[in-house]
Amino acid sequence: MRSVPLLAGLAVAVALVVSGCAPLAGAGASTTAGAATTAASATPAPEPPATEFDPGYIVSDDSFYHAETMSEAEIQAFFESVSCRPDEGVRCLADFRESTIDQPDAGPGHCAPYQGGIRERASRIVAKVAEACGISPKTLIVLLQKEQSLLTRPSEHGYTRATGYGCPDTADCEQKYFGFFNQVYNAAWQFRQYTEEPDRAYRIGTVDVGFNPDAACGAAPVVIRNQATANLYNYTPYQPNAATLADPDAGDGCSAWGNLNFWRIWHRWFGDPTAERFPGFLPPCTRLIGGDPCPEPMATVPSVPAN
Repeated sequence: MRSVPLLAGLAVAVALVVSGCAPLAGAGASTTAGAATTAASATPAPEPPATEFDPGYIVSDDSFYHAETMSEAEIQAFFESVSCRPDEGVRCLADFRESTIDQPDAGPGHCAPYQGGIRERASRIVAKVAEACGISPKTLIVLLQKEQSLLTRPSEHGYTRATGYGCPDTADCEQKYFGFFNQVYNAAWQFRQYTEEPDRAYRIGTVDVGFNPDAACGAAPVVIRNQATANLYNYTPYQPNAATLADPDAGDGCSAWGNLNFWRIWHRWFGDPTAERFPGFLPPCTRLIGGDPCPEPMATVPSVPAN
């Protein structure tokens, strides 16, 4: 859950150029939140300026919760398409495997059981966790990059703390949550927990959100418009300040980049994070209390002509 600038650790396209890696051309990104991932040679969508970031609506519920948006094969192809420069002796995510353990049913509307396996690929782990907990694989992929640059600059440290779960900005990480599968599953479980029990510090409505772990940096009210955005603030409780939005690769002494980076990475790899599959035809996804899925389109039944 730590918050650093893209140039400091979240090596997506611009950061990769600066650090000497190839940019993320061919990252296999779709341009709408609900569309299936395109071929691995697709060019990422253009990133809008940071000044267009809306702190009250970072990602739509549809984008955040759509667990079927990428298959295991599409996730694997995406991992293989990303330019990866690992630490010595460390595998890229496309080649990473880890044995996983069974996880129980967490109850109605929460994560379904996860059946463990021997030496499962990272893509399989992400796909299975997404399905079990009703969280989009894109959400988990962006989280892995936001927290540890795990797709582009993987390290042993990064795999241990893959999603930043149990890693507050103001304290050391809790070792009981270490490990790639442990991190991915617990992050998805936590997002579902926020959804099932939304009466928290960050919830739909007007809430003061700080600019930095240092309270002296201040806070400002944010009108949080949906549950997915509330989830992100409960996970990383900071918004970018004016200096960060003006220069997102530098900022100032009170900058916190986490939620801005989530928005930027999603834009670069998957298009607009606020997109919905059926705008104007179905009501927007709600807070999904009780695990209710985003609405699916209803089949149109042709009218029977009069005799």
